[in-house]
Amino acid sequence: MGRFIQIVEVGPRDGLQNEKAVLEPAVRADFVRRLEAAGAQRIEAVSFVHPKYVPQMAGAEEVMAALPPAAGHSRIGLVLNGKGYDRALGTAVDEVNVAMSATDGFGLKNQGLNVDQQVQMLSDIMAGRANADGAPGATPKLSATLSCVWGCPFDGEVSVEQVGDLVARIAALGVEEIALADTIGVGDPWSVTKKVEASRKAAPDATLRLHFHDTRNTGLANAYAGVEAGVDILDASVGGIGGCPFAPGATGNIATEDLVYMLERAGFSTGYDLDQLIESARWIGEKIDKPRLSALSRAGGWKP
Repeated sequence: MGRFIQIVEVGPRDGLQNEKAVLEPAVRADFVRRLEAAGAQRIEAVSFVHPKYVPQMAGAEEVMAALPPAAGHSRIGLVLNGKGYDRALGTAVDEVNVAMSATDGFGLKNQGLNVDQQVQMLSDIMAGRANADGAPGATPKLSATLSCVWGCPFDGEVSVEQVGDLVARIAALGVEEIALADTIGVGDPWSVTKKVEASRKAAPDATLRLHFHDTRNTGLANAYAGVEAGVDILDASVGGIGGCPFAPGATGNIATEDLVYMLERAGFSTGYDLDQLIESARWIGEKIDKPRLSALSRAGGWKP
């Protein structure tokens, strides 16, 4: 097989958080298990946010409690602040992903924090990790996702320099993996190349991850540009479900099955079973009353 591209499955978190349907924790845990059976090695399983603001993510602790340890799989919990981080530590998450924003406008809407305050929040979390007692590995791995890298619904365009500066600040705190997210789906392949290059220059030792929404039908093209730029980790959501409840018009992630099909047709490997992935997409589509949203869930794969 060719070069391995890791696809982080975000359907149970980013996928479900913007859907009208509110699924019980047991159903969401079943969703995670189905996706892992289809090949998801890393999966954003829960979000530790206040259920008042995102009721779809209520019961994160119950979801994690319903998931037995699984060798070779990593369950990620998303947090917006120190409170969420403390909640995550009380569960069996393998990784914590700290959500941040490239702009003050989105940061204030999403977390009530401007960019400088978000960096301070992350700094406090990192300091706490450094001072934590216990053996190495006692605390889960940590990554940071930078939202609105390609545009903000409140502040407009986001410059290459703006992104590079913030990536450098995050990396300087010791964060080893940084995800760049096109939260409202306004990016294009050429700007992907530019911002990946700027981020790599700003944080040469950090691992970059990319998170695209297909709001304006550029998601797969942007993923292609990221892979061509040397990025080996992409987020995707089975069925193409999801979006952000705090970003107007931020519909739909890249569908995991569509991305897997494109990459594997090109000779890359992903570790997913495409047929099982399509089955999972159809299953969750029925659960949220949005059947067959993605191209592959409608057309199926192709075997000459």
